Amino acid sequence: MTDLGGFQDHVARIDLGDGDVAYEGIDEEDAKKYIGARGLGVKYVFDQGPDVDPLGPDNLLAFMNGPLTGTQVTMSGRIAICTKSPLTGTVTDSHHGGWSGARLKWSGFDGLLFEGQADEPVYALVEDGEVELRDASHLWGQGVHDTIDDLEGEIEGGSLGKNLSVMAIGQGGENEVKYACIINEDDRASGRGGTGCVMGNKNLKAVVVKSSTRMPKPKDQETFQEGHKQAMQVIQESDVTAPNEGGLSMYGTNVLMNLTEEMDGLPTKNAKYSSTRSMSESEGDGERIIDSEKVSGENVRENILVDEPTCHSCPVACKKEVEVQAMHKGEEMNVRTESYEYESAWALGPNSGHVERDKIAVMLERCNDVGVDTIDVGNTMAMAMEMTEEGKLDELGDGLDWGDADTMIDMIEMIANRETELADHLAEGPDHLAEEFDAHTNSLAVKGQTMAAYDPRCMKGMAIGYATSNRGACHLRGYTPAAEILGIPEKVNPREWEGKGELCATFQDLHAISDSFDICKFNAFAEGIEEYVLQYNGMTGLDVSEEELMEAGERIYNLERYYNNLAGFDGADDDLPNRFVEGDEHAMPAQGGSEGELAELSKMKDEYYEVRDWEDGVVPDEKLDELGIDIGPGTGVSSGGAAAPSDD
Repeated sequence: MTDLGGFQDHVARIDLGDGDVAYEGIDEEDAKKYIGARGLGVKYVFDQGPDVDPLGPDNLLAFMNGPLTGTQVTMSGRIAICTKSPLTGTVTDSHHGGWSGARLKWSGFDGLLFEGQADEPVYALVEDGEVELRDASHLWGQGVHDTIDDLEGEIEGGSLGKNLSVMAIGQGGENEVKYACIINEDDRASGRGGTGCVMGNKNLKAVVVKSSTRMPKPKDQETFQEGHKQAMQVIQESDVTAPNEGGLSMYGTNVLMNLTEEMDGLPTKNAKYSSTRSMSESEGDGERIIDSEKVSGENVRENILVDEPTCHSCPVACKKEVEVQAMHKGEEMNVRTESYEYESAWALGPNSGHVERDKIAVMLERCNDVGVDTIDVGNTMAMAMEMTEEGKLDELGDGLDWGDADTMIDMIEMIANRETELADHLAEGPDHLAEEFDAHTNSLAVKGQTMAAYDPRCMKGMAIGYATSNRGACHLRGYTPAAEILGIPEKVNPREWEGKGELCATFQDLHAISDSFDICKFNAFAEGIEEYVLQYNGMTGLDVSEEELMEAGERIYNLERYYNNLAGFDGADDDLPNRFVEGDEHAMPAQGGSEGELAELSKMKDEYYEVRDWEDGVVPDEKLDELGIDIGPGTGVSSGGAAAPSDD
């Protein structure tokens, strides 16, 4: 139990196998150590044990908010979903914005812990501190959009956009696509790690939250208001977050498309090239084959933008809702979808060899409806395009051709339903493709999850970030492009490897804090640890220092790494796709303005492990003791310290 401010001290543990729902409080010591949301969610997953089958009844699926979720804190509408990933085999956490996190807090909960597997499809209705399981057989087989519409009609007094949020899976989750995701409010995704696959395996179609607006009050109002005022001021003054001043507010995350292209850091055609410009220089004989500007935030705003919705307590409004009329195989498709994000537009566009802006919008809508991660489905199709080019998919008949946007549109739905042999293989993810078709040289994955839209040959912070991310290749574990592109907190040379290990570790710990609060990472483009401490202390009533809060972020990151160590991961898994790495025979040096660049991964890993006090990617006993990380029940380990990973 805890009386810390910001918590409801109320968690539901739902056994889907027998339908039982039990309620428990929050362990205050754990709350102090791991903050909430991501940190506490990972602790719950850790205590369940690292040996669980991701697609078995013992795997825990935790929906968690944090002590700042649903409060007056700016950008505090996020929720963390934590589990063991069926895509990577690691612990994972995946977040989405909107209003469901806030409404879960307002409905009286800090978290929902789903265990077991239901015999038939169900959904969970959360209201006034209670959870009820209801039959969802009539919803099974539907896409997310129809599911949400039907559930709104079923919930008495429920109204989307007012007091109701729905987090649902589509056919991708039902059919256990390894990178299936959970979609909130039609278009906000907990995209990475296959959380929707776990949800589908449990026969859980949706989580519906109905709430009043009961915003938690700070324990220390004076300290909180000081921090909140300071945070609002720096957000208003930042070039990146200031409302209506350009940056995220004007163009959304896709403001980065032109920026990364200009620095030759935009991976193109499955990262064979480091920008659309360098691709054209190599293949175009003086002609610009594709130009990423056509799918940039500036182009989107000028031509197809129709609305700019926002999340709870957010002045930035980075979401860009678009409407298009696109021709698809002779038929006009009218699509309205939110949001035309940078990472998604890149994976489904330039990295797949085309810049058909409106067809990308159709793909985004399809991904959201069937519930698959836009980054992984785009990158997996790009991998298949390169494999097709090399003849590695000949045994399956027709493969995928570069830039074939029409086939990509259809393939998204085929993958979600595993309709063809090729689609079935693609649904299993890049590691499966690599093993099944001897295609390791074509994969952009680290620990089974594909990378994002920052070329690690040109941004060395992202090289070490992808390699050491605890949830597989990810830009959001430690967002070094903040410094390498945007100059936050200060500009660093993106092509210099020295110092990037320390920079990456610092960002990883800082983001572990914000993910555990749970607030948007865009806060970090303006706020720093000083604003975090004031608001956290003010809300909870604690009196932690900046150093103690940073140590909490370090503790969370080390707990995740320790879980992975116990699951069999070590430094050999902190790797990069071979085409990026100095000294690899399959490396493809960057072209254009980054000509000849490769990632000096081994040097950066040495630097990073020294900063972390890890031994070849493994957390030693001394580090666990220093951070106060205890063994949880179910791990099968009887004493402190990470066991040496097995060879299994």
